[in-house]
Amino acid sequence: MKQTILVTGGTGFIGSHTTVELQQAGYDVVIVDNLSNSNADVVDGIEQITGIRPAFEQVDCCDKAALEAVFSKYPSLCGIIHFAASKAVGESVEKPLLYYRNNILSLLNLLELMPRHNVRGIIFSSSCTVYGQPSSQHLPVTEDAPIQTACSPYGNTKQINEEIIRDCIHSGSPIKSIILRYFNPIGAHPTALIGELPNGVPMNLIPFVTQTAMGIRKELKIFGNDYDTPDGTCIRDYIYVVDLAKAHVKAMERVLDAHTPDIDYFNIGTGRGVSTYEVVTQFEKATGTKVNWTYAPRREGDIEKVWANPDKANNVLGWRAEASLEETLRTAWNWQLKLRERGLM
Repeated sequence: MKQTILVTGGTGFIGSHTTVELQQAGYDVVIVDNLSNSNADVVDGIEQITGIRPAFEQVDCCDKAALEAVFSKYPSLCGIIHFAASKAVGESVEKPLLYYRNNILSLLNLLELMPRHNVRGIIFSSSCTVYGQPSSQHLPVTEDAPIQTACSPYGNTKQINEEIIRDCIHSGSPIKSIILRYFNPIGAHPTALIGELPNGVPMNLIPFVTQTAMGIRKELKIFGNDYDTPDGTCIRDYIYVVDLAKAHVKAMERVLDAHTPDIDYFNIGTGRGVSTYEVVTQFEKATGTKVNWTYAPRREGDIEKVWANPDKANNVLGWRAEASLEETLRTAWNWQLKLRERGLM
């Protein structure tokens, strides 16, 4: 009998790609999503790629009764991958209470329901923001780097949720967890059937780049050119979303194994830092398309530079990032072209 995984936020960017990889690895998937930053049509794209239509429930994870009804409807659930969360750094500074309510209550509901329905393992979608701005001796960042005071309410919700999971397991709750600290996911599925499609103005760099290149946005602003980096712009570790999705499959195998730790942490990144300026110029080179951009003042909540040391994920999970930045940026552009072809954007 196939194992069934609940994917919260499964019609979102990372969730949809992870659903594809789970299905291709032989799992059944139940998606829960309130569609606040995604579209139900994504389920069609997943089915076109895999030939399998995942179960879909339009439910807000903050609604405990509705969430429990999902657990009852699918009694074979054995694991959860929890993506459902508000996720824009800038917006979180403007709307902190929204972020605390959405991101914390949804996890609390899952952790309370898991033992009641005999669901053993949860993979938590965390972030490199928990490291804040690492000192130079902690770059690239390992899992042992100090957790810093968060630079944004978004980052703080990730820290708080990690602590909640740790405390829950320490209390004796019969669950296990793997916490994946992502760096910066970008790109789209090579079929261009699923990708990143934020509602409204994009909060992430790559959708803003592709929409500007397409003429949807008038101008891309690079926030800050006076940072202590080679070209003055922020440095991040940009990871191909399909590579990131595959890390979840490896993590699920491990968390459902009875002989692994009750809680563990992994950085999921490429190990290479790339500046915002480099991303924009590499996009132009990879696609042959110019982007209208300019510098703007620094944005509150942004970290200057951070990139991963992914050795633990490489050696313990048996996972590594494979795609190059150039091919990843090309998939993002192909996705934007497909959206235009479909009359969506």
